[in-house]
Amino acid sequence: MGDATNGGLTRRDESRAGERLRVAIVGGGFMAEVHTRAARAARADLAGIVSSTPEKSAAAAERLGVARAYGSLDELLADDSIDVVHVTTPNALHAKQAGAVLAAGKHVICEKPLATATADAEELVRAAEGRVATVPFIYRFHPLVREARHRFASGQAGRVLSINASYLQDWLLGSGDDNWRVDSAQGGRSRAFADIGSHLVDLVEFVSGDRVSRVSATKRTVFAERASHSAITTEDAVAVVVETVGGALGTLLVSQVAPGRKNKLWLEIAGTAESVAFDQEQPETLWVGRRAGSLLIPRDGDQLSADAARLCVVPSGHPQGYQDAFNAFIADSYAAVAGESPDGLPRFTDGLRAVRITDAVLDSAEAGTWIELGTER
Repeated sequence: MGDATNGGLTRRDESRAGERLRVAIVGGGFMAEVHTRAARAARADLAGIVSSTPEKSAAAAERLGVARAYGSLDELLADDSIDVVHVTTPNALHAKQAGAVLAAGKHVICEKPLATATADAEELVRAAEGRVATVPFIYRFHPLVREARHRFASGQAGRVLSINASYLQDWLLGSGDDNWRVDSAQGGRSRAFADIGSHLVDLVEFVSGDRVSRVSATKRTVFAERASHSAITTEDAVAVVVETVGGALGTLLVSQVAPGRKNKLWLEIAGTAESVAFDQEQPETLWVGRRAGSLLIPRDGDQLSADAARLCVVPSGHPQGYQDAFNAFIADSYAAVAGESPDGLPRFTDGLRAVRITDAVLDSAEAGTWIELGTER
């Protein structure tokens, strides 16, 4: 790829202006399926895929309808026709693979956590300069999350006073439930907080406009052994007390062993004038609490702020959900590749922020003390 840049675009990018982006996927699991659906919705060319072996690459290409199965990541990166690479592999591989994509001069969308070590995430932020490099904190892309954010950013909700948020799942409820994520060699030092708690903190900071300044945490590993893993050290649940730069207090609960909860991401943020509450499993309404005259706002573009309305892709009364939010994130990532600056697009700097907070939460739980994150707004 050419070495001259213009707003993150190389000469090759400029010469192909107006053509469909050619994208490739690294990984062949559930998240690869989500990414391919979103890439198709954004009218990209699904040019290729690579998985852990050539055989698995071929099977993934057939299953997902991708044009080409590469024999290796190096082979994929040597293909100069690829514009954007999506990294959807196990956590421990993210830093090395995303770094290789950037070194090859390509734009990258990397699953979270961005890295399992802060130093690696910091290096990725440096390497991403001049490239579009994004992380799918996709809950930002629910229209009513943007409406909640608008109410604080505009001053309508007032100053943030308190935060009450949780992210609950039950897919690891039994000792027979197993997954590569429970293995710290593949998933990293943290499991529940790195995988889903990172979404929760990102959403709290995104909506409130306030930053967590220090944390006090407790964690639990319910099962030390599972079907194919023993001596498990990654956590099943974490409880965190937070303070923010603006002086707000909050509590966060993250669990992958909460019976009946499939993907219950919920937050309520209280301001001096209004509270807002959003439930990811019921994303068509936003509760706005007032001392008198509380509201239940529907996902209706005619009633929402401009940034929220732009994400309403079907009429009110026709539900939008997780895949729609993911599609919007991918569309905005591709728009950034084309030289636009979409508001609220989560970049590698946001991925680094999540890694730092995850480290602070685990350090606090292990030391039994408050851990400071600083006062940067």
